[in-house]
Amino acid sequence: MTVGCYGPSGATGVRDYVEALRAALGRRGVRCTAGERADVRLYHLGNNARHRDIYRRALERPGVVVLHDAVLHHFFLGWLDQARYVEEFVYNYGEWTRELAARLWRGRARAAADPRYFQFPMLRRVGEISQAVVVHNPAAARMVRAHAPQARLVEIPHLILPAAWPTLAEAERLRQHLGISPRAYVFGLFGYLRESKRPATVLRAFARLRREGRECALLVAGDFVSPDLERALAPQLAQPGVIRVRHAPESVFLRLMMLADAGINLRHPSAGETSGITIRMMDAGKAVILTAIEENARFPEDVCVRIEPGLAEEEMLFEAMRWMAHVPELGREIGRRAQAYVRRWHAPEAVAAAYLELLT
Repeated sequence: MTVGCYGPSGATGVRDYVEALRAALGRRGVRCTAGERADVRLYHLGNNARHRDIYRRALERPGVVVLHDAVLHHFFLGWLDQARYVEEFVYNYGEWTRELAARLWRGRARAAADPRYFQFPMLRRVGEISQAVVVHNPAAARMVRAHAPQARLVEIPHLILPAAWPTLAEAERLRQHLGISPRAYVFGLFGYLRESKRPATVLRAFARLRREGRECALLVAGDFVSPDLERALAPQLAQPGVIRVRHAPESVFLRLMMLADAGINLRHPSAGETSGITIRMMDAGKAVILTAIEENARFPEDVCVRIEPGLAEEEMLFEAMRWMAHVPELGREIGRRAQAYVRRWHAPEAVAAAYLELLT
């Protein structure tokens, strides 16, 4: 069996997922190709303009679409001009929304944080034409059903990306190099940083924890998507205890994850995505603080720490961070349970088996 696997070029999480899935399918005797000749085509879509060629191909030669983000609104904002954007919006939601679409286009500079842009996933066209749609969580499934009720919809867990995890000794050497006290409890904020990952909230909660006299550190590892956001947060990023590490090679990134005691990976507004960073941190045996949203509903209560979005977000985050720093053994137990969970349900071989059942 030959499967066409099509994903974006460049260093992205979606690209890493595609390569890991290709390898896992290959171990099951499936030939994966990026060429045109294939028994079935698998298109991997995300929410930025890098995916426009994949999107075009998915419409021209329909196959199975994997939605790594179920909100494609920002993808269209970054790809289409005003006239085509408005027509696409109207195709999804009806003629009566034409003026709304024009207003959203005019206000698109706020799209990264404005909840209105997350309320309109714009999935109808690709949902209706595809042979099947793969999603990673119930929120994404709900969004697809709302736009294409007749679509064949399959939920498959987000796979664990293969990782050559460093030893604790290697992580400890990096900890010393970064000047982090061996007594400090280390939180980690990893990956591409945007408003929806709530970095301002995380930095404020961390500052409160430090003011209480807690010995702790915050790794902020990754590039900001928006230079304006990074400039706005510069004073908070410069506060004592914050360790700023920009985009790093994979080996360094894994050591940073390993030296952290816990991860913080909030999402609000959310785009129907299951975070690959969360899965990786759980694979490393780390407790992760997550937003209590439908995207994270499949994780059992005892494998993560959930924070409600909204007015109570910062207070709940602060209390969770204070509790974890005060009773580190409980965080370690959550991390052990998280690791066991993802290695059972998100293992590449289990995910490949689910894809193979769908594709055959």
